[in-house]
Amino acid sequence: MRKLATLSLLTSLAVILHTVEAWLPIPYLLPGAKLGFANIVAVYTLDVMGIKDALLIGILRTTISGLLTGTFLTMGFFLSFSGAIVSTLAMGAAFYFKRNSPGLTVIGISVLGATVHNLTQLLVASLIVRHTGLLFYLPYLLLFGVPTGILVGILAKRLITVTAALYRR
Repeated sequence: MRKLATLSLLTSLAVILHTVEAWLPIPYLLPGAKLGFANIVAVYTLDVMGIKDALLIGILRTTISGLLTGTFLTMGFFLSFSGAIVSTLAMGAAFYFKRNSPGLTVIGISVLGATVHNLTQLLVASLIVRHTGLLFYLPYLLLFGVPTGILVGILAKRLITVTAALYRR
C-alpha cells in the first residue's frame, strides 16, 4: 500500500512539473527545448525505487500530461513519450553500472538522460517526417540540454539525500 501511495505521489509530481512547464511562457532560445524538470522525478525514482517503477511513472506522466495539455496522440506526445521511455532505460542502465563504478554520479546520469532524450526525440521526429536532416539540430539542443541535465541532476541528488531517511526504515 505504501509503494502504491509513493508511486501515485511521484506520478502526480511529475505530471504537475511537466504540465506547468508546458504552460510557462518561457522565451526559448531553441524551439522544442525545455527545462525537463519532470526528469527530477525520473532520476529520483530510478535511484530509490528502480527501473520498473521509473518506467511506469514515465508512461503515466507523458500520457496524463498529454491529456491535460491537449497533445495526446499528437507528434509532440510521441516525441515526449519516446524520449521519456528511452532516456529512462538509458539512465536505468547507468544506475545499474553506478553500483560498481563510483565515478558515475547522479548528475552524470541525468546529463546522459537529457542527451538520450534529445537524441531519441530527433530520431522519432526524423522517422515521422521522413527526413534525417533534423538530426543536425542535435548539437543545438545539447547546448540547452546538458546544462539543464546538470541542474536536474543536482536537484534530484538533493531530493535523494533529503528523503534518504524515509527509506532506511
